[in-house]
Amino acid sequence: MGELERIHLEIVRAVHEKGSLTAAGEALHLTQSALSHSIKKLETLLGVSLWHRDGRALKFTEAGAWLLASAQRLLPSWEQLEERLTQFGRGERGTFKIGTECHPCYKWLLKITPDFLREWPEADLDVRQKFQFGGLGALFQREIDLLLTPDPLFKPGLSFQAVVDYEAVAVVGCEHPWQSCEYVEPLQFAREVLYTYPVDTDRLDIFTGFLTPSGVSPRRHQLVESTEILLQLIADGRGVGTLPRWLVEEYSREYPVTGVRLGEQGVFKQIYAGFRDGEQNLPYAQTFLELSQRRRG
Repeated sequence: MGELERIHLEIVRAVHEKGSLTAAGEALHLTQSALSHSIKKLETLLGVSLWHRDGRALKFTEAGAWLLASAQRLLPSWEQLEERLTQFGRGERGTFKIGTECHPCYKWLLKITPDFLREWPEADLDVRQKFQFGGLGALFQREIDLLLTPDPLFKPGLSFQAVVDYEAVAVVGCEHPWQSCEYVEPLQFAREVLYTYPVDTDRLDIFTGFLTPSGVSPRRHQLVESTEILLQLIADGRGVGTLPRWLVEEYSREYPVTGVRLGEQGVFKQIYAGFRDGEQNLPYAQTFLELSQRRRG
């Protein structure tokens, strides 16, 4: 004994819409004999007639009318399901999940998202930001599709591409003695309270690229999770911090702070986009990288 199949629903709907077996067969790209055979097979399977002839017209029986109503309800959902799955396969629909491991990563991402959403009007975007995010684990476990981080770990199965170039600078209040300096040396931090995000020191630019190589520690290292509170403390002259120069310039419109170069040569870093191997070539990822490189340029 056979089973009710999707083609049976399509036949019933086509006969109703086209009004004849010939027209229905043309719409479904079936010969009239093949269509008639499918109908007879279906009626045998169900043990009931689906329609009868009234002159030259086909009239649905009560069972046929019920099956037609079911076909009209079920087929659009099935067709939408197929369309959505096809779009997923092409990367045209779904949710693009991005994780950010630093506040500057998140602030920079906000500059990209409007263009990304315009490029993909059918896509959703999910952004997760935590300073202690555990981004690599989330990337491996497919909790996110892309990781923005200033500290790439080149492990098998992952690929990283630089998307942002920035200069890390000291952030000081506008009345701080450093504000008129061309640059500051590591030893000057030994007399300062240093405010940073709650991240391990081996992942902070100010330590890895500036203080630690010189064997210098700040007078006190204080962790602050909120960027706004960090900037208020610095503006009040209670200590100093570090941020990308471009971000300091943006925040200087709201807070009386300024950026000072770290050392005569400066400390220059990059933010990277991390993907699982091969997935940087998917359509969503390609658009993201193209927009990133355009802005980077």
